[in-house]
Amino acid sequence: MSQTQVLARKWRPKSFSELTGQDHVVKALTNALERKRLHHAYLFTGTRGVGKTTIARILAKALNCETGITSTPCGKCSACSEIDGGHFVDLIELDAASNTQVDNMRELLENALYAPTCARYKVYIIDEVHMLSKSAFNAMLKTLEEPPEHVKFVLATTDPQKIPVTVLSRCLQFNLKQIPPSLIAAHLKHVLEQEQIGCDAVSLQLLARAAQGSMRDALSMLDQAIVFGEGAVEEASVRAMLGAIDQDYLYDLLDALAQKDGVRMLALADAMEARSLSFDAALQDLAALLHRLALAQTVPQAISEDVLERERIFTLAGIFMPEDIQLFYQIALHGRGDLSLAPDEYAGFSMTLMRMLAFMPGDTAAGSTRKVEAATNTRQPPAATRQVPSVTPRPAVSTAAATAVVVTPVTPVAATPSAVAAPSDGDWPALVNQLKLNGMAKMLAQHCELKNFSANEIELCVPEIHRHLLEKAYQEKMKIALSEHLGKPVRLKFSVGSITGMTPAELENREKQAKQSQAIAAIETDSFVRELVENFDARLIVSSIKPI
Repeated sequence: MSQTQVLARKWRPKSFSELTGQDHVVKALTNALERKRLHHAYLFTGTRGVGKTTIARILAKALNCETGITSTPCGKCSACSEIDGGHFVDLIELDAASNTQVDNMRELLENALYAPTCARYKVYIIDEVHMLSKSAFNAMLKTLEEPPEHVKFVLATTDPQKIPVTVLSRCLQFNLKQIPPSLIAAHLKHVLEQEQIGCDAVSLQLLARAAQGSMRDALSMLDQAIVFGEGAVEEASVRAMLGAIDQDYLYDLLDALAQKDGVRMLALADAMEARSLSFDAALQDLAALLHRLALAQTVPQAISEDVLERERIFTLAGIFMPEDIQLFYQIALHGRGDLSLAPDEYAGFSMTLMRMLAFMPGDTAAGSTRKVEAATNTRQPPAATRQVPSVTPRPAVSTAAATAVVVTPVTPVAATPSAVAAPSDGDWPALVNQLKLNGMAKMLAQHCELKNFSANEIELCVPEIHRHLLEKAYQEKMKIALSEHLGKPVRLKFSVGSITGMTPAELENREKQAKQSQAIAAIETDSFVRELVENFDARLIVSSIKPI
């Protein structure tokens, strides 16, 4: 019965042109071979599955091809065919993990003195060379520095830090990079096309991401996905095989966070637990998504057009403030680090979500707390029937010297005005707050400054730094929202130039800074806090003060 060869071996590159993601190494080796500037010892470093041994074998073919020393071995002569088949007598592959002792190295070095049987060069490939013992390294130093003319050493390792510097200094070193997911996905697509197996783009992206830069791992998982999907590679089967987090869960979590909906967030966490999804992987993917949101806010061009969730990314990027994204990112990282210390993974994951709710800016934390209380079915009476006294809490302190005082002042929230002036009155920020906008269209409106208003036309100016927001789709959404709000058709005119700083976003930032300054001043002048500072050498952590 014939046996199917695994994809990782079947599609192993046989020439430099077939290699993926290691152009810097290929260019250096190609130039050296074409100019006949050959070194006696090469060292390839990099993580597993990026092509170290593959490049070593291609180099052996390039040195021994019957057409001569070349960067493009023919692949058809006896030397090339035998090297590809793994039975070339003058290519000696040694696994250092299984041959660590000095006796093995001495035997290898004694054999190296003999001329090659039928080749131009006798090539020694020593894999995982860092596993050799110290005495074995010492035994090979002299030969490695001045080997016979007919010998080439090719060393490979995943951990170059464990190789003595005396060995490193005798080798020409090449560091192989982890292969980007986009290149892995493109290669997997090519393989599947040649194998005539159906696939979809999302499944390839999932496999490429799970491979973590290793092409061999990607091909091995692709083999598994084909079997798991009964001959087809589809998103649902790949997610089930990998136990991958459905990205919809993460987007829904951030949507709920934006709405301060603790009930919904816990419901999503419950649904993830019911599917036995990995909460460690969930926090990892959540941090990666928050990174994308930060990029969308600061460098929109970094989110390529072919990203499947591009529209959802920019929508969320327009909802959260940049500082919120940075905070949530840090909370996700710390939550993942603390996961092993939590009572269980669900508790660690849900507590991370609660932290994000608790640290939402402004008065949103109070609303989030009420939603969480409802989610946990507390026996307290409904919020509408409870009488909440107006009490200013005292800060928690310690009598130890140099105690840090962390205080959060309680300040009243200003009431929302019942009516907003028209833009002709110059109150564009107030009008923006009443428009039914979200996502990037809302961000565009917040970064505009009113220049002129007439009966049927509004002229707005956008600063140069926010020019990227002037997309037709966002302008059209603003136009529709303004027409609905004012009850008549409106023509919008945009320009790019200097502004006076009266945009809604700038005014909101100024108001936030003013509230922060007032909160700090209130704490600093508090008699109780001053007594702590003067009598107990306490210090005030200003960064911890947040107005509510």
